[in-house]
Amino acid sequence: MRGNRVISVPFEEDDKDPSIWFLDHNYHESMFSMFKRINAKEHVVGWYSTGPKLRENDLEVHRLFHNYVPNPVLVIIDVQPKEMGIPTKAYYDVEEVKENATQKSQKVFVHVPSEIAAHEVEEIGVEHLLRDVKDTTISTLATEVAGKLTALNGLDARLREIRGYLDLVIDGKVPLNHEILYHLQDVFNLLPNLNVAELIKAFAVKTNDMMLVLYLSSLIRSVIALHNLINNKMLNKEHEKAEDAKPATVPPVSGS
Repeated sequence: MRGNRVISVPFEEDDKDPSIWFLDHNYHESMFSMFKRINAKEHVVGWYSTGPKLRENDLEVHRLFHNYVPNPVLVIIDVQPKEMGIPTKAYYDVEEVKENATQKSQKVFVHVPSEIAAHEVEEIGVEHLLRDVKDTTISTLATEVAGKLTALNGLDARLREIRGYLDLVIDGKVPLNHEILYHLQDVFNLLPNLNVAELIKAFAVKTNDMMLVLYLSSLIRSVIALHNLINNKMLNKEHEKAEDAKPATVPPVSGS
């Protein structure tokens, strides 16, 4: 399923009582009918919220969108992301049946994988825009180090999330999900064996070679920039000398 267009719908809720809320579905229906005139193939697939997490009344709002689509999707968008990765999470609702037959079943949200993509034409346009706004004052070394640091922070956040889930499972606060454990087992099975001396040496040599190239590139760039600065100052001094060597013109004085 692919979503290409979003519509902002007025929504309000009581600050003291989250169960009291209002969503202008009439506005949503009128906007959707106008978009339908332009592209008859478009359909409602769900709704989005700037959470940044699931709220108490999301299930109630989700139940409302069942009137427009049989299986709506909820997308939570974090407008101020603090972690590396896609700032969106998608969910759909399922009927959860309790193990104890005396308890009533209820709707719960289940996470569904999602991604942010673009058409080839859009990617080409964005690449051309990025070329124009490229900051040439930032060195390649600093950019690569910042990218690696951001990636490591994202990896650390994911590992902490996995550890938190496993701690909850051990404490009995979250039911065991065998599918998640299978994925974790696959991750551990795919990890390389870093205890081999030849592999450690190869990694060290390769890393040192890459760092040496980056260091020499930054050093050469700095020398060239300093050389251009000196040439610019010398050229400015020559222009000043040429201006001073020009004879001064005295305006004629008319006598009476």
